[in-house]
Formats: sequence, structure tokens, C-alpha cells
Amino acid sequence: MANEITNYQCPSCTGPLHFGSESGMLECDYCGSRFSVEDIEHMFAEKNAHAEDAAQEREEQEVQENIRQAQWDMDSAGEDWGGEEESLHAYNCPSCGAELICDETTAATSCPYCGNPSIIPGKLTGTKKPDLIIPFQVDKTAAVAALKKHYQGKPLLPKAFKAENHIQEIKGVYVPFWLYDAQVSGDMTFKTTRVHTHTTSKEYITETDHFLVHRAGTMDFENVPVDGSSQMPDGHMDAIEPYRFEELKPFSLSYLPGYLADHYDVSKEDCSQRANQRCAASMEDALRDTVIGYASCITTQRDVTVQPGKVKYALLPVWMLSTQWKGKNFLFAMNGQTGKLIGDLPIDKGKLALYCIGSFVAAAAVSLLFLL
Repeated sequence: MANEITNYQCPSCTGPLHFGSESGMLECDYCGSRFSVEDIEHMFAEKNAHAEDAAQEREEQEVQENIRQAQWDMDSAGEDWGGEEESLHAYNCPSCGAELICDETTAATSCPYCGNPSIIPGKLTGTKKPDLIIPFQVDKTAAVAALKKHYQGKPLLPKAFKAENHIQEIKGVYVPFWLYDAQVSGDMTFKTTRVHTHTTSKEYITETDHFLVHRAGTMDFENVPVDGSSQMPDGHMDAIEPYRFEELKPFSLSYLPGYLADHYDVSKEDCSQRANQRCAASMEDALRDTVIGYASCITTQRDVTVQPGKVKYALLPVWMLSTQWKGKNFLFAMNGQTGKLIGDLPIDKGKLALYCIGSFVAAAAVSLLFLL
């Protein structure tokens, strides 16, 4: 631990300031200037903040980082259909390339990812049977109601996007996910500070104590989800988490009637790096959250070891609506288990222009009233 003592300098002539016990202000012996404690403290706080930000950027570039990972147990995820695929239909979207499957009673009329109405039927090939599934618990009526509520209070939303026919096109899709188990060990070191201030008869002094803080620990992770569909934006899937994985059930075709299921096109091997990053980031956040009571905290060393476990293939429920506006595709997604939703919402530029003009006119009218 070391002490850093800061003596404030006069903003006018850079001479040293001292605290005047009679005036209660910081006074300069050279030019006679006087400043309140609050003004000088605020001025030097901003200066120190800029200096600390620059120093943090330099130190973060020098952080020693080491993340180690073994191999995941890839053989445990998915199995052959064993003839069950004969009762399934496969569809391919020529617009975005999505591959969807459903049971023979479900008609696929448009793509849930891009809204393209033309879907080409084909034969189900090159896919594994899921190990697990979370059945839909939010029905279509509740999903449509939540979407309508999501539209409320958004006056710039295009009328066509609000149209009932679009809302009725919402589709239930089982999105493919790889679920990863792992045990993660973390070892981190931080540079931290505590700041104290006090005054003497002549000076206002800031003391900064520096500490080197060490944290280490181990965490077990189960069912870390990474979606295996390239058509589904990762940000949408992250935003509608979490799922209640304690409600996972062994996969059965009986959960499919009335719904589509996406065909995974990103392998468990390719998704494993993202699972590794999610585990490592959670470990780092957990260790850093234990470093409390300090004015600043800068990571100087990270050593994270990911010990992978099993990988499982699961289908998770998502309500989806895709629509186009002015040549752009907008995707809405809702967690089919919890009802949590996320959506891309377009803006009607015509309404935006009218809104801006109206706001300008209103502001001008208010200004005119003050001038009269």
C-alpha cells in the first residue's frame, strides 16, 4: 500500500493553495485569489477523472489474460431419429435459407424469419434428433396480446406494421440450442484505490491509498445456451433469456403439432467458443463483484480455466413475427415459456417528419408567448 498526496494549485497562477481558517476558502499566497472548497474539489475531480481514464486504458491494454479450455463432450448431444423422421415434413426458404421441420399436420405457409411466403417442401436430412425440449407455455392469443401492448405508445410505428393481418402471422418456432455444462476456475488481480480528504490550516489535501486485491474461485455452470440457428440473431435470443431449464423434458414428437422447428445449421463445435466466452465472462463478473468498497478498480491479471462437461441438444420455444418495411426486415421474438419479448420496430419517416414539424411549431408558439 502507498499514499499519494495531492496539493491543489491555484487555477490563476499555479501557485500552491492553502486553506484559510478564517475565510473558510482556499487561498493563493502569490496572486491572492480565493476559491471555495467545492469549486476547487470539482475542478480537480474532473482533472483527476480524465487522468484516471487515460491510465486505466493504458493498464487495461497491459492486462495479463489467460483463458484455458479443454474439449467439450460433443458425443453426448443429439442422436439419430430412428425412423421417426418419416412423420416429419421439411421446408426450405429460398429467400433467407432457413430450414424448418414440422409434423405432417402443420402447414408451413411462410418463413418466420424473413416473412417470405414461398417455402419449398423437401426431405428431412442431415440433422440429429433433439435430446430435450421446453414445450410452449404462452399460447398464440397471449403472444398476440403482448405484441399489441408492445405497439402501444409508439406513434411513429408504420400503420402497415400494426395491421391485424401481420399480427395474426405470428408463428411458434422451436429454436435449436446447444446446452453446455462446465466447471470454471478463475484467478484475478485488481489494482484498487481508496480516497481520503482532509484540511490543515494551510492546505486541502487528498490522499489516495493503493491496494493490490486478489480473488479466486470456482463456479459450476449447467445448460449454458447457445442457439444453433444462423438465421436467428444472437442478440434476440440473449434478450429473451432466461429460460427455466428445470422444466426441460425429454424430446417427443407429441410437442410439435401446430409449431415449426428450426433445423440447426451451426454445429455444436462452432458454438462451443461462444459458450466458453459466456462462462468465462460470468466467472470474471462474479469475482469482480466481490471487490467492493473502493473508489476505483482496474483488472491487471485474469486467469480463467474452463473445464467443459456435457453438451445437450434442445429445442426452446419462441414466438416469432417477421415483416418488411421499406425494403428492410424487422424481427420480433418472444420467449414461449416466460413471455419476455424483444422486437425490431421500424419508424415511419413521413410520421417522423410531421412529428418534427409539429414539435417545432409548438416550440415556436411557446417562445412567441414569452416574447409578447
